[in-house]
Amino acid sequence: MARLRSRTVGRRFTILYATVFLLSGIGLIALIYLFSRSDMTLSTPGQPPPGGPATGVAQHVLDLERQLADVHAQQSRQLLFGSLIAIVVMAAVSLLLGRILAGHVLRPLRLITAATRRISADTLDQRLAVAGPEDEVKELADTVDGLLARLEASFAAQRRFVANASHELRTPLTTIRASLDVAVAKPQPAAQTVALAGRVRTELDRVDRLLEGFLVLARAQHGVLPDRVPVSLAELAGEALAARAAAVAEKELTVEDGLTSQAWTRGSPELLSRLVQNLIDNAIVHNRRGGWIRIATEDGDGTYDTGADEASRARLVVETGGSVLDQEQVDRLTQPFERLGTDRTGSQESSGLGLSIVAAIVSAHGGRLDLRVRPEGGLKVTAAMPSAESLDGPDGVDCPDVSDAPHGPDRLIGETP
Repeated sequence: MARLRSRTVGRRFTILYATVFLLSGIGLIALIYLFSRSDMTLSTPGQPPPGGPATGVAQHVLDLERQLADVHAQQSRQLLFGSLIAIVVMAAVSLLLGRILAGHVLRPLRLITAATRRISADTLDQRLAVAGPEDEVKELADTVDGLLARLEASFAAQRRFVANASHELRTPLTTIRASLDVAVAKPQPAAQTVALAGRVRTELDRVDRLLEGFLVLARAQHGVLPDRVPVSLAELAGEALAARAAAVAEKELTVEDGLTSQAWTRGSPELLSRLVQNLIDNAIVHNRRGGWIRIATEDGDGTYDTGADEASRARLVVETGGSVLDQEQVDRLTQPFERLGTDRTGSQESSGLGLSIVAAIVSAHGGRLDLRVRPEGGLKVTAAMPSAESLDGPDGVDCPDVSDAPHGPDRLIGETP
């Protein structure tokens, strides 16, 4: 249906061209036929010459005139019949020519549409830059380029504001933290002062994490990644799991290690590390006591194609159990400050930026993030990144053998006895 709607203008142009051509042809044939009929009626055959009865010669002339009129009438019928056949043939030809002409006229608009679709919030620096005469099509393209320039400036200003505000807010927070340390360090501080300092520090830590999330989100949304190097998603996941062993043990979670491949990609080590940490933190925080987590990696095959070949992506999969979730609500989790219902475990501990930061980092690296609810309960998150080999060629990255990885497919980390 969408394809049919997209061709509506082309069909209209085709029908218009064909109709104008056919009407012109029919009008021309009608004029030719009328002129031929008028020639036939200039003289009326079969009438004797004035001044007396028809003689033998005159009768012979009349017979010749009758024969000539019959031949003329037969030729007129043949001309009409041939003209009708020509109209039918030219109807098909006019439709074909009309389609070609419509395609030629609409081709610049299709190019503009395709180029505009390729431009997203992360590629607002691209322009249509249509070359050609100063006509309506170029005016439309220049208008779209102007709109993109304004959008790019608006997005850049918004991201700069977030980054600058986050930096500026850290200064008073540091001052407040130092004042608390001074108050508590006094000889024999009051018990209420110590208790208040502890509560304020907790809130300060929470604000610090929120500001740090703003900074990472702003940087990822800028899409400027000068430090692109080969990075193993499996190694990042192993390090993040090791650093969170205490949190895993505290909630008595069983972690199934499916890091069977290194899953090499190319990008910012800092941002990719944050991506992995956020996914694992999300799986730990939003999990029930005694639950389970499965973390797996998959390698790409080096034939990455941005349009179709998903098998070429290096993947990190984080899967958890739990209650049955709503897919429509889960789809909104990549937006800042979006949370599931308050009954979800750990929601009160979350700032609502975790998965939005993950989505921004994945997008900045040209990957795709997929959030899927499990029919039996829980969530499955897949971060699919362009494989390092697909970006650099088969000899671009020296990927160690998977047997050197510190984890195996059957190892369980944090399993409670």
